[in-house]
Amino acid sequence: MSPTQNKLSKDQIQKLILSAIGFVGLIYVYMSFFLGPLSKSRAAAEARTADLQGKIASSKSELMKASNLEQQATVATARFAGFKALSPEGAPIAWFPPRMKLFFVNQQIEKSTARLESNGPYKQPELAEWLRYTWQVELPQTDFATAGKALAQLENTEPLLNISRLSIKADANNPQYQQVSLTINTTVLKR
Repeated sequence: MSPTQNKLSKDQIQKLILSAIGFVGLIYVYMSFFLGPLSKSRAAAEARTADLQGKIASSKSELMKASNLEQQATVATARFAGFKALSPEGAPIAWFPPRMKLFFVNQQIEKSTARLESNGPYKQPELAEWLRYTWQVELPQTDFATAGKALAQLENTEPLLNISRLSIKADANNPQYQQVSLTINTTVLKR
């Protein structure tokens, strides 16, 4: 090869320089006007996606909470309807004493008396439809084991009744018997 062939002409050098400047310009324009906005758009889309995923996760937890609340409401409504059905018709003074007498007779406790001590509404607004009755029940002659079984049975079979006070005294004349005094609270639906 001759040295003249290796040399580029001035015109060719200018073309090469202009081509290199054009290539650099093309890369700059590509990076600035195409890749830059595309990267910004991608970053914004990723941020929106992350935000939406967070909202979806919180929505799923809210749906779970709502579902649990709905199940609890269904159970509570069914329980409330059951309690309403268990609340007898009529004045409690008419049905409670005979009911207690019959219950204790069925438990082999022959003597029992029940008298109303007080009654009134509940203070809680969610219990505004219900009244509380407090009764004094006396079992003048019973043995300890029979009384214990009877009281356990009473609280287990009557969901709207609870024993708030219990007093057991030995009978001085008959040591095998005890005198039992109960304070019983009942919940009755206002009618």
